Amino acid sequence: MNLAPVRAGIATLALAFAATNYSTSVQADSIADFYRGKTVNVLIGVAVGGEYDLHARAVARYLGKYIPGNPGVVPQTMTGAGGLKMANYLYEVAPRDGTYIGMLANTFPAMQAAGIKGVMFDANKFNWIGSICPTVETMTVWKTTGVHTIQDAQNKEVIAGATGRGAITYMFPAMLNEFVGTKFKIVAGYPGGNDVNLAMERGEVGARNNTWSSWKVTKPEWLRNKDITVLVQAGPKAKDLPGVPSVTDLIKDPDDRKVVELLVSGTLLGRPLAAAPGVPEERVKALRDAFDAVMKDPDFLKEAEAANIEVDPVRGADMQNVVKNVLATPKNLAERAKALIE
Repeated sequence: MNLAPVRAGIATLALAFAATNYSTSVQADSIADFYRGKTVNVLIGVAVGGEYDLHARAVARYLGKYIPGNPGVVPQTMTGAGGLKMANYLYEVAPRDGTYIGMLANTFPAMQAAGIKGVMFDANKFNWIGSICPTVETMTVWKTTGVHTIQDAQNKEVIAGATGRGAITYMFPAMLNEFVGTKFKIVAGYPGGNDVNLAMERGEVGARNNTWSSWKVTKPEWLRNKDITVLVQAGPKAKDLPGVPSVTDLIKDPDDRKVVELLVSGTLLGRPLAAAPGVPEERVKALRDAFDAVMKDPDFLKEAEAANIEVDPVRGADMQNVVKNVLATPKNLAERAKALIE
């Protein structure tokens, strides 16, 4: 038997394998050379102390450990227009080299689909990096309101505090008024979620939207003391909210349900991190790989557990698909959503 062709084939495979390994090694070295000595800036478009801020800073503490070259990672607050100022900066001004990433509001793709004024970016072109977990949006009421169920909220006016039009804190109660028949009177203009919480304690407002995970992280004592009641939820159903109805379960009309699904589509993105558009593909991969590694880091997981942060990561590539699907919403349905966002 002539073994020469077999030996030749093995040699060819070996050379190909070596070339691939060499190419991969050179690419990794190139990424490390780029990031070494640099700073990765994590922009946060909302006020300090809320869930977006907490998630961004938690990831930032560990991210540099897993980016080749181990750059410094510095979180920076850039508030304005409900986070739009930061998102527009990331899209239009920030360097497109992988040194700037942002913690974006998960409502931004829906806002773009609806054609909201002030959106100066194409969410499809951001390079989505990852999110610690999806979110469950809730509508909650303070203990003194006399409202205990969604049916009660359909029959009694309650003042709901919100940050601003376009933010989920405004959009969510407005959506409930439109599609579920609640009577929330929305007062907007609070600088951040913590300010709305203070307003609830002072009796200025009696309700607000917030994620279930944020309540558990920022106000666990309210849950223990039963200071608030969750009336309704949206997004992936929370296992620890048994008996609390989902918004979509309350809506019978199929088109109405699709509009609501667009409005709450951000739940699938959680608290998303994204890099500027135009970042070289290999650096996007490095940032995504670093984020995925943080999600498995024992110290990060220990810190998350201590802070009551649930870790169920949403990967960057999956987020990219979510955004693509949101932006493919039929125009007539997106127009209906626009009235509730603006």
